[in-house]
Amino acid sequence: MDIAANIAQVEENINAACERAGRNASDVTIIAVSKTKPVSALQEAYDAGCRDFGENKVQEIMDKYDKLPGDIRWHMIGHLQTNKVKYIIDKVYMIHSVDSIKLADVISKEAVKHGVTAKILLEVNVAEEESKFGTDSEEVRALYEHAASLPGIEVCGLMTVAPYTVDPETNRQYFVVLRQLSVDIIRQNKDNDNSGHPLDKIELSMGMTGDYQVAAEEGATMVRVGTGIFGERDYSVTN
Repeated sequence: MDIAANIAQVEENINAACERAGRNASDVTIIAVSKTKPVSALQEAYDAGCRDFGENKVQEIMDKYDKLPGDIRWHMIGHLQTNKVKYIIDKVYMIHSVDSIKLADVISKEAVKHGVTAKILLEVNVAEEESKFGTDSEEVRALYEHAASLPGIEVCGLMTVAPYTVDPETNRQYFVVLRQLSVDIIRQNKDNDNSGHPLDKIELSMGMTGDYQVAAEEGATMVRVGTGIFGERDYSVTN
């Protein structure tokens, strides 16, 4: 497994996707999804230039945090239980999976307690899959307004996990919806000093190994690539 070569290929694919869409590839951050991968694999990706790593479980962040360079930006991309927020609030660069007012409240409380500002994304279940977490497209507006008013939180944008598919084109519709949602929310909250950022700075975390090129064409600023960088996961190994 040549992780460096895989990263180079992902970068090349994103460059091509952004060229097709008339975007700047530098506006797309590759998050190396390192769940179940050993520290040695993460170090290899780091040596190849990766600085953003995504984990699904709090325990894996805890296990890996002190074993890798301190300039890594850790992204919590999996479902986050409220009772585990305190363990990672001062360790992660961004939490992608905020899907409830209750979770936002706990993140705010812990961020204030630890003297940090938590960068968060609101997770939207655009495809309305019963097996997936995330708020729906209507409720996210209220969640945005609430979270943006809380101390210790910076709402940076939106995230979605599109359905697994063999044809990435089938997920284009969901990426289009998420992008439009971000535009609508900012327009709705443009007079609220605490809510949102200029449109060109809104983070859209969407697209994974199977569909990140389509996501990049549709405005993704963060793509979460695991298998495309590290190969298939071995779920019997977690650290």
